[in-house]
Amino acid sequence: MSVKLNTRQVGDVAVIDISGRITLGEGSGIIRDAVRGLATSGSRKILLNMGDVSYIDSSGIGELVSGFTAVANAGGKLKLLHLTKRVKELLQITGLYTVFDVHEDEADAVLSFK
Repeated sequence: MSVKLNTRQVGDVAVIDISGRITLGEGSGIIRDAVRGLATSGSRKILLNMGDVSYIDSSGIGELVSGFTAVANAGGKLKLLHLTKRVKELLQITGLYTVFDVHEDEADAVLSFK
């Protein structure tokens, strides 16, 4: 299954619900385009809901970092929500878990942008 995205607004926070596999090629490119599109259109608070991500490879991790940097350079914040065990382990192994602001509750994550 390839990656699927659904973007919605919760107050002034853009939430991207991600499901499927984030892999080299289509999966990582779709996320890159969505995050950069939001950042260039003025969204400064972006939350990636990764609760339904079944798999992520190194290029997917790279796109998370790239998106984080692009949003930060635009004066915004990108945060992660509902990491699966696999994604959390990969971020911990790579040392990136401490770079991202990770949340388990959507309401708390939205409030953390204030």
